[in-house]
Amino acid sequence: MLMRHQSMILRGSISALVTPFRAGDGELDEDTLGRLAERAVSRGASGVVVCGSTGEAAAMTPDEQLRAIHAVDEAVGGRVPVIAGIGAPCTQAAVAMAAAAGKCGASALLCAAPPYVRPSQEGLQAHLRAIGSASGLPIILYDVPSRVGVRFEDQTIARLFEKGIISAVKDATADLARPANLRRLCGADLRQLSGDDATALAHLAMGGSGCISVTANLVPALCAGMQEAWLERDFERAAQLRDWLSPLHQALFTETNPVPVKGAMGLLGLCDWKPRLPLVRASDAVLAELEAAFRELMLMEDSLARSLGRHGHGAARVDRAHPGVSAASAR
Repeated sequence: MLMRHQSMILRGSISALVTPFRAGDGELDEDTLGRLAERAVSRGASGVVVCGSTGEAAAMTPDEQLRAIHAVDEAVGGRVPVIAGIGAPCTQAAVAMAAAAGKCGASALLCAAPPYVRPSQEGLQAHLRAIGSASGLPIILYDVPSRVGVRFEDQTIARLFEKGIISAVKDATADLARPANLRRLCGADLRQLSGDDATALAHLAMGGSGCISVTANLVPALCAGMQEAWLERDFERAAQLRDWLSPLHQALFTETNPVPVKGAMGLLGLCDWKPRLPLVRASDAVLAELEAAFRELMLMEDSLARSLGRHGHGAARVDRAHPGVSAASAR
């Protein structure tokens, strides 16, 4: 099974988009979601994930999720893949969502284990096999045991890849020994994407291909720049970007994701900062920490984004000087 936009979807910085809701009535804000997707792509993202855990899919109705996928597909216009998050506590619901997602413009699926029910490894394989058969879309396996309560074993991933059920894996375990073990089991054709911004560069060094990034909601050009620097074997530049981004990575996970990232997006005027209940707005202390973390990065982000606009995707270079000391508009 070949993946549409395979060269883009399997490497680089892929933005795990937040889902904006309107400030007045709390309804899905499709226009703002489209603008966020456009911003990510124009600033170097090699793909976008919609309705993942960062996108609060668990708090959305199936109809809202499909509308969100369609809005992002319309905004992206085929330039990069639109990856739809698929998570449901039963296989039947996941299959229905996967089939509908393809009709709404998704070019790949990001499939996690069913939450709460804690299936066996055999059950996990059957779950993904059913989704793949129903949708026909390429599947990126999403291993996130902190959310769903069960981990895909490496041997399970190898069997799913060998059978052609999955094309890639997003690993949110932060286990840096894992990429090498999966390469030993599966070879280099299994593309491995980090699900942990803080260790994204180390994941590349251990055999990874890219990162599905929360931080890229805020600074997509910088996240893409770090990935590009690694690809170009400019390890000094990659390490410098890693170090500059590190405080922001930490601040974005001081509370449950996506509470902090939505707070930061609100501070920058990109979207309303409120998640849906039972999540609540980031505390004032967290907002202050976030503002301190990104204040010095935004001038650098905007400068790099302008360079991308002048020279085309992937052509910009990051100035080695310190990024500056004041925040700039991120619109």
